[in-house]
Amino acid sequence: ELRDLTSKHPNLFLVKLDVANPSSITDAAKIVEGKLNGRGLNLLINNAGIYNPTASLETVDADEMIRTYKTDTVGPLLMAQAFLPLLKKAAQESAEKGLSCNKAAIINISTILGSIEKTPATFFKPVISYRCSKAALNMLTKCQALTYGKAGILCVALHPGWVKTDMGSQEADLTVDTSVRGLLSVLSILSEKHNGTLLNWEGKAIPW
Repeated sequence: ELRDLTSKHPNLFLVKLDVANPSSITDAAKIVEGKLNGRGLNLLINNAGIYNPTASLETVDADEMIRTYKTDTVGPLLMAQAFLPLLKKAAQESAEKGLSCNKAAIINISTILGSIEKTPATFFKPVISYRCSKAALNMLTKCQALTYGKAGILCVALHPGWVKTDMGSQEADLTVDTSVRGLLSVLSILSEKHNGTLLNWEGKAIPW
């Protein structure tokens, strides 16, 4: 399927990446830098995530917590570190004022399940390892916004909704198409006022 996409879209280039492997991240950043031919990178979307539907307080163990944290939280942290020089370059070279995805942005795909305030309403799915790792990702996003915003890089966490994927299962509310269309329209309107926030696929704010 991915090969079909690259054959139809000449601007699309696939890079091998395992976000749980730090050396894979640095290798990917070098390949992307080479493909950019001296230009900067405008948009980094951290989408990788692990979700264990059976991880309850009674059953989850240390290995499961650490495995999930490595992908869901540490992966986006290291990705931002590795691609930061390219994002800074794009921000410096942009004529755009303020912050936007057209200039330079880090988008962390998060979830309402990482919202501490919303937990009582969503706790019908405990998924402890996923919740804790995404709550940590939300904190990472806020820290990135306060740090990288000064360099002209927008940092936002997005909740794509409960989507019919392998992770979301077929009982989910949204089709992939609806979620992705929503997220793309949100990306296009993001500005400095959204820096360090958690928004859903319709652009509505979710409390931390």
